[in-house]
Amino acid sequence: MISKHPKDSSVETRNIVMPEHANHYGTVFGGVIMSWIDIAAAMAAERHCGHEAVMVSIDTISFRLPINIGDHVVLKASVNFVGTTSMEIGVQVTKENPITGESGVSTTAYLTFVGLGKDKKPVKIPDLIPETEDERRRFKNAEIRVAARKKLLKQIKLKS
Repeated sequence: MISKHPKDSSVETRNIVMPEHANHYGTVFGGVIMSWIDIAAAMAAERHCGHEAVMVSIDTISFRLPINIGDHVVLKASVNFVGTTSMEIGVQVTKENPITGESGVSTTAYLTFVGLGKDKKPVKIPDLIPETEDERRRFKNAEIRVAARKKLLKQIKLKS
């Protein structure tokens, strides 16, 4: 199995916020952004593993800046970390005002996906080789999140 670099599977998508995406305050619904994040992350996961990939969890999602009707939304998804059958995908959402050029990071999210074979069972996925300083930082941070998530799940199961 060939190892891959984050750039091999990274995805960038763009959307424009239309009135049907927004609430009565003129800002986009969080659920719409979550849907766009899920789609971008799934594309990156499938590109990395070369199989169907399904989301099993969202580790965190942080909404930082509101996105308004008419704003352009740029989603960048990248594989941060790979286990045996699962991978963490990071998604950064940036809003851009096409008139003023003003932009800012609106939302960030970390999702876990599992690659599935034709039998719909988890499959081994390619290793990840981070190359740049930023990719290595994201990899190390993802390792910490994965370890914390496993510890939390173990603690929760012990208490139930």
